[in-house]
Amino acid sequence: MDIVVVGKHGVVDARLRALTIEKVERVNKFASDVRRIEVDYAQTPTKRAEDSHTCEILVHVRQHLVKGTAPATEYLIALDRALDKVEEQMRRLHGRRVGRRNGTRARDGAHAAAGTADTDGDGTLADTADGDDESRTLAKIKQISVKPMDVEEAMLQMELLGHDFFLFTNTESGAASVIYRRRDGRLGLIEATG
Repeated sequence: MDIVVVGKHGVVDARLRALTIEKVERVNKFASDVRRIEVDYAQTPTKRAEDSHTCEILVHVRQHLVKGTAPATEYLIALDRALDKVEEQMRRLHGRRVGRRNGTRARDGAHAAAGTADTDGDGTLADTADGDDESRTLAKIKQISVKPMDVEEAMLQMELLGHDFFLFTNTESGAASVIYRRRDGRLGLIEATG
């Protein structure tokens, strides 16, 4: 298992790196197939001091990604908060894996939609509330590998990542599809045609 600790706007000192590696290794108790753990620290100047330091943890498990992000006044507090989120998601993933192995079905879409209320707050597009030209610019561009999976697996991935949508290739139709959370809390599916 690889553990990568990086700082986006600064250098991570040896003490923080050692504590991070020690704490993040606890994730192994939930899954034996953890391949890589990435921990990103970022410090951004904000008006509120409690949001200045953020920690983002990304755990690569076979066929799954588990992500947790948390802001705080210090890196260690942010690490603990993000690790709590990751451990909770790993606990749910472990429960679903064990449930599938024992022949029980995973929760249906209505229960899965009601089960996730928290998001990690790293939006892809900036807010357009004021109508400024600056607010309509892209804040972040990501390139992802789209994996073929069924709709149930895509719902699980979306829930584990804490996102409101998830892009995937539908194994039933072979087309690009997006599963998304509607305003009423239920899930919707968009399939590409042609």
